[in-house]
Amino acid sequence: MIERTATAELKLLARQFKTVAIIGPRQSGKTTLARAVFPDKKYVSLENPDLRLFATDDPRGFLEQYQEGAIFDEAQRVPQLFSYLQQILDESTEKGKFILTGSNNFLLQENISQSLAGRIGYLFLLPFATEEIGKAARSPQTVEEVLFKGGYPPIYDNDIPPNKWLPNYIRTYVERDVRQIKNISDLNSFERFVKLCAGRIGQLLNLSSLAVETGVDSKTISSWMSVLESSFIVHLLKPHYNNFSKRIVKMPKLYFNDTGLACSLLGINNSEQLLTHPLKGSLFENYVITDLIKSRYNRNEALNLYFWRDNAGNEMDIVIDKGTELYPIEIKAGKTITPDYFKNFKFWKKITGFEGGIVIYAGKEMQKRSNGIQVIPWNEKLPV
Repeated sequence: MIERTATAELKLLARQFKTVAIIGPRQSGKTTLARAVFPDKKYVSLENPDLRLFATDDPRGFLEQYQEGAIFDEAQRVPQLFSYLQQILDESTEKGKFILTGSNNFLLQENISQSLAGRIGYLFLLPFATEEIGKAARSPQTVEEVLFKGGYPPIYDNDIPPNKWLPNYIRTYVERDVRQIKNISDLNSFERFVKLCAGRIGQLLNLSSLAVETGVDSKTISSWMSVLESSFIVHLLKPHYNNFSKRIVKMPKLYFNDTGLACSLLGINNSEQLLTHPLKGSLFENYVITDLIKSRYNRNEALNLYFWRDNAGNEMDIVIDKGTELYPIEIKAGKTITPDYFKNFKFWKKITGFEGGIVIYAGKEMQKRSNGIQVIPWNEKLPV
């Protein structure tokens, strides 16, 4: 097992709050992280039918078994526990007494917000970031290999081919988790919807278009999109609200939280296919944006990432809102630096007065230009 980047933040939260919730998609390493950081705590999987029945029928009696604290895995499976946990935590001064993990953001947040507000710290854990993939991979990875594999830990821990592991993950997710979140009867249409989403990576979210191609109404598509968001399959990147132009785009962009999962849904069977695949640029953009999200989650920082685009086609792939300034980032899938990489910065300077920024690209050379723009390879640590 490699040490997760989020380890230090988890330890800090456990010193500050009476309980900590680790939230993220299934198989992202939540349980492994919790048990590694808190080896002396009892581990309880609420996926176990017998334990879940005990916790559901007699929450008070169940919690009495763990007066010294515990790790409750997939805690959203027993929402009855949270109100009883509240009383226990109010009567105790101990920090980090209970560690909760959950793979469904909506259910866990809803239950916690009602019962444990002010008593709990949150840590969001997504699959491996670039830094962690570098530690976990048995050999150096090309950009195509990383896009194809994605970052789910079991692929690296057990050396399982992505084209074997990921389709089974998708099947389990659709058949099991989706029904837990929302009682979707037409699973075939839902699975078609998820594949259509993979083909729209990096595009503005158009619910009407998805509805037409899926064969359901827009209200259903909106509901299904919330399911994908709450289970950490997709991330909707919001446009920045600063109105430099009267005609700015206000729809979010659609990305997946793991490019390996997206590749599987797109029917990509090996990394070599990505060399000439028409969606390689979109997948690379997706990978970089998700990596920026992971770095903030791992440090438990605010998610201050946006994109900016106006109706004339002027855009910036990423805008980091630092409060006092908006820091621009362009993402390029090419491996050779060209003048085209910098053209959007000229317009950005014109409307904001800001000079500088970062280009993240698929090559290996690092540059610092006289206009303050840094060119940084995709697998290097970013200064933002």
